[in-house]
Amino acid sequence: MSKFKIRHITKYTYEVAVRDSANQIMLYPINDEYQEVLQSLIVITGDPVVEVHKDYFENNVGTFTHPNPHQELVIDSRLVVETKLRAFPTNTNPIADQWAELRRLKFQALLIDFLKQEIFTLLPQVKSIVDSIPVEKQSPLITANQLCDFVFKKFTYKKGITTVESTLDEVWSIKSGVCQDFAHILLVMLRLIDIPARYVSGYICPNKNGMRGEGATHAWVEAYIPFFGWLGIDPTNNCMVNDYHVRLAVGKNFSDCSPVKGTYRGTSNHTLEVAVSVSYEDGNVVDSASEVVEPEPITSFSKNSYRRHQEMQMQQ
Repeated sequence: MSKFKIRHITKYTYEVAVRDSANQIMLYPINDEYQEVLQSLIVITGDPVVEVHKDYFENNVGTFTHPNPHQELVIDSRLVVETKLRAFPTNTNPIADQWAELRRLKFQALLIDFLKQEIFTLLPQVKSIVDSIPVEKQSPLITANQLCDFVFKKFTYKKGITTVESTLDEVWSIKSGVCQDFAHILLVMLRLIDIPARYVSGYICPNKNGMRGEGATHAWVEAYIPFFGWLGIDPTNNCMVNDYHVRLAVGKNFSDCSPVKGTYRGTSNHTLEVAVSVSYEDGNVVDSASEVVEPEPITSFSKNSYRRHQEMQMQQ
């Protein structure tokens, strides 16, 4: 059992005052048998009323508006979360039965959304890699871990080379990126062999043990293992998820789980800064801070038009 204090600050600074800011936040960690939220406080510029609802994937989602002119918008989330050690699959069922169970569940509402494949130009190259694996001779668990290992070893972990707008074609071509990119590639590979897979956003809190993504927002994958359920797999660190991962939300991809996004009326010129700190029970603190300038939109916007903004995942 581990307890973490997490502070996640998102700050937008605008060139001139903007108004009518409407935002969605997914900063409410999941509560279940492996994770309990002991405290949660979100402080926002202008002290708006935040309405919270459940989305299609049962995530808690907050929405708020800030109608008055402002040159700065700060969303300050403070959490205390307790996590527990997870059980792992025993992998004792016959291999043929496990794949048959996945085929049986393939069209059930619980899983069908997590089998939807994103089509992109270089998908045949990814498929050729997956097709080389003797799937029917090994279990879904072994196969999922093998694909995780492939992504970990064949992709270079490099910050700043991709953004939230980078396509799968770009990520596959350069074989580089951060946790969001590693997760998206693993999602594609798992879905190609009919293993349901979902994107997970959250934090990793490993107490300075050298894992990538510590003290920052993080992303990984949950694969559906027959006769077990959802299993967290972290391709950025080539490991199964345990009590050092804190889950915020799940979805088909990053777009379903973006921690902060919204629109506003005013200038398109703004700067986004994100900072995350994680405090441990032993007093150690891991901090991450970065300034992110959002890429210019493909379509030009007039000064008084609405424009979408989105928080980039900040990984170490």
